[in-house]
Amino acid sequence: MKNINLKILFVVCLLFFANTFAACSKEKVGAVAIENKNLLAETEKSVEKDDLKKFFDEYKVTGCFVLYDRKENKFVRYNSKRCAERFTPASTFKIPNSLIALETDVVKDENEIIKWDGVKRDRAEWNKDHTLDSAFEFSALWFYQEIARRVGEERMRKYVNDFAYGNRNISGGIDQFWLRGNLRISPDEQIAFLRKVYENKLPVSARSNEILKKIMLVESNANYKLFAKTGAGRNGEKRLGWYVGFIERNGNVFYFASNIEAENRNENFMPARIEIAKKILNELGILEGK
Repeated sequence: MKNINLKILFVVCLLFFANTFAACSKEKVGAVAIENKNLLAETEKSVEKDDLKKFFDEYKVTGCFVLYDRKENKFVRYNSKRCAERFTPASTFKIPNSLIALETDVVKDENEIIKWDGVKRDRAEWNKDHTLDSAFEFSALWFYQEIARRVGEERMRKYVNDFAYGNRNISGGIDQFWLRGNLRISPDEQIAFLRKVYENKLPVSARSNEILKKIMLVESNANYKLFAKTGAGRNGEKRLGWYVGFIERNGNVFYFASNIEAENRNENFMPARIEIAKKILNELGILEGK
């Protein structure tokens, strides 16, 4: 009987110490989580700018805008809810597509020519041979569809996954998934991806990254350098537009993503993609300076 009581006492003690240890562990994990959350709140600032709506209203479109100031570690957003929503990347996918083509040797550099297939398309500047550089500048769809086919589904999936690009879903056809397929990315995720591009944090060579930055450069003057890409697609029954990129100015880098939506008959849609973004960047003192 005495032995049985000792065994019971031993088991009770074990359970007591086990529960105490588990409780302490949970407290420590919880404390670390709270500490990390507080640290994030302290180090990352975010400002909502509702007054930026006027620039979208001017062009009779809806949309959102997000900017990240690297030096200040600060986000500025208009319509933050939409900034977190995912949309078809459309031609902004030419940014990762260019990197993937370079990394897989589908194109050797920005000057390698791919012959035009002879099919006449709506935009005259597409109907000729192109290099990676010129295809990016003129957003030549056929060129990027061809390099996607040459990359192939297996390698494309690997890189899109390694890049953590949007929802990472390339279903819908190897030459269509970023247009009419299932790939989606939010404006906030565009910023996260562009930061990895600029800071060389993607699993690609420094050479590929430098070539990409070279072909993304659209403006350069004494005050700033602007690297960017447009995009145009569909969001249900409406037209969808993008303008994403980054700006080097005074030793700082500003990352931005502008996303707009408009009715089919809106004649302002195509120029609005760039003009809204640049007006906001001017308003924030990033292009013209304040």
